[in-house]
Formats: sequence, C-alpha cells, structure tokens
Amino acid sequence: MLKNLYDWTIAQAEKPYALWVLFCVAFVESSVFPIPPDVLMIPMILARPTKAFSIAMVCLVGSVFGGILGYWIGASFYDQLGAPILQSLGKAGQMAEFNERFNDLGFWPVLVAGITPFPYKVITIMSGWTGLPFSTFLVTSIIARGLRFFIVAALLWRFGAPIRDFIEKRLGLMFTLFVAILAAGFIAVKFL
Repeated sequence: MLKNLYDWTIAQAEKPYALWVLFCVAFVESSVFPIPPDVLMIPMILARPTKAFSIAMVCLVGSVFGGILGYWIGASFYDQLGAPILQSLGKAGQMAEFNERFNDLGFWPVLVAGITPFPYKVITIMSGWTGLPFSTFLVTSIIARGLRFFIVAALLWRFGAPIRDFIEKRLGLMFTLFVAILAAGFIAVKFL
C-alpha cells in the first residue's frame, strides 16, 4: 500500500495542478501523511529548474501550515486521549517530567525534526501536547523547514539531475551531522 501511495505521489509531479498537490502533500505530511514532500518536490524541480525556489516556497508554506495542524492536534487531544492512557499505565508523572524537559530544550526538537529525516509530524503533535510556546514552534518550523526545502531546491537548481541521488540517499545524513555539530558547538560554548 505504501508503495502505491509513493508511486501516486511521484506521478503527480507531471500534472498541471502539481503545485496544489505539493502543497497538500507537504501539509498532511506535517501531521499525518507517511511520505515526505521531497519525493514530489524533487521531480518537479528537475522538470522546471527555473521554478525551484517557488516550488520550495509552496512546500515550506504547506509544511508549516500542516505543522500548525499537528500542533493543534497535540494541544487539543492530549487531555482527552493522551493523559487518560498515560494515567491508566501509571505514567502520568513521567509525562509531566518529559513535557518539562521537552519544553526546556525549546526550539531544538523542532529544528532537528524539521531538517533531518526524523518524522516532523511527531514533533508537531508533541509540541502541542507539551505546551511548547506556539511562537517558538512557529518560528523554528519556518527556519527548519525553510532550510530543508530551500537547500534541496538550491542544489537541484545548481546541479540538476546528477545531485538527485545525493539528495535522496545522503542529504538526510548531512542534515543530521550538521545538527549534531551545531549542538556540539553550543554545548562546547556553554562549558567554556
């Protein structure tokens, strides 16, 4: 089933309404959809490199609005669904501790999920249920998703199809290494 969904998503890149489909895929991927918008964005940019940054902007806007939906889902349904389940499992106290730690990290969880292969939808929902300040969530989402989509767009615009394999197989690892180095730098500065 996932393969069929992937194939359908790829096929939409050739349609005249592809930008709308990209917006929708980016939107739902940020809260529930299992396929990242990159699989649609990459062939669209390869087909129309002069529109690379417009395509990335559509992806960014859809993803951030979808993230807002994810945040709302987490904020709205935690009390009705999440809290009772955790209480029945005897984990309510641990969840309060987790929420505090998550929010103490501030923008880091959103930044990491927004630019690495970690599922962004998990963090959007978690940000809502832990009560991460919405402004922190929104600004960090714009920065993280903007970095992710515009770096991909810039690479495809500059290098075209030859860079596609690198993006699809190794860019997630590069983003993850970047975040690790950035975090290590902040930790080193803190202890110096």
